Amino acid sequence: MGPLIGITTRPRLVHASAGDLWADTLSHTYRDGVTRGGGIPVLLTAVNDEAVPTLLDRIDGLLLTGGGDVDPTLYGSKPTKEMYGIDSKRDRFEIALAREAHRRKMPVLAICRGIQILNVALGGTLVEDIPNEIGSSQSHAEIGERVYVPHQNVRIDESCGLAALVGTTELGVNSIHHQALRQVADGIHPVAWADDGVIEAIESDDAGWPLIGVQWHPEYLATVDDDASRRLFAAFVENAAAARSATA
Repeated sequence: MGPLIGITTRPRLVHASAGDLWADTLSHTYRDGVTRGGGIPVLLTAVNDEAVPTLLDRIDGLLLTGGGDVDPTLYGSKPTKEMYGIDSKRDRFEIALAREAHRRKMPVLAICRGIQILNVALGGTLVEDIPNEIGSSQSHAEIGERVYVPHQNVRIDESCGLAALVGTTELGVNSIHHQALRQVADGIHPVAWADDGVIEAIESDDAGWPLIGVQWHPEYLATVDDDASRRLFAAFVENAAAARSATA
C-alpha cells in the first residue's frame, strides 16, 4: 500500500440540496497527481491547533495546495484591494500544519499558496501584489486553458535538488498567482526564479527535511503528461514512502 498523503482543502460555496453551502473542496488534479505517483490521498479539513500533531501522526506526507491569499496581518502587512479569498480559519490550520511538519521533518510538497503559507509560518513575508510592486510585463496569472500550458520560463539553480529532479536548469511552467515570496524565512532558500526575479521554488536548508516547494501549478501540467510535473509528484510520494518505512 502506498503512503498516505494529507492534502489541504479549500473552502468554497457549493450548490447542494439545501441550497448554497460552504464545503471543504479539492480539485481532482491534486488527487490525481498523488495517486499517479503511487500515494493515497487523504483530504484535510481545519482542526484545532492541539489536534494537528495527532492528525500528522496518521499521514506520511503533507501537500499544501493553492487557493486564496494569506491574511497579510500574519506577516506584518495590511490588506490591499487586490487581495482575495482570505480565510483566517484555513490560514491558522495550515500554519499549524506547516510548523509541525517542519518540526518533524515530514515530507512536504507546497504548491503556489502552499509555499506562501509555509514561508509565513516560518517567519517570512510576501509580495502583496506583483503587478503593483514589480510592474513586470510578464503575466503571473494566466487562467482558463492556459493553466495546462507551460507559458512562463523559470531559471533553476544548477546545484539544487530541484534541478537534479527535473533534469534541467530552464523549465517552462504555468503561472496562476499575484503574490509571491518577499523575505524568505530562515531555514529555507530560493532555488528558482522567473525572468523578472519572482521566486518560483524553494528548498530546505536542512538536507534531512524533504521539502519541494514551487510557485507554479504542477498538478495541472501533470494532467497533460508534463514530465517534470509528474517527477515532482513522484519524488514527493517516494519521500513519504521512505519516511513511512523509517518509522515502521
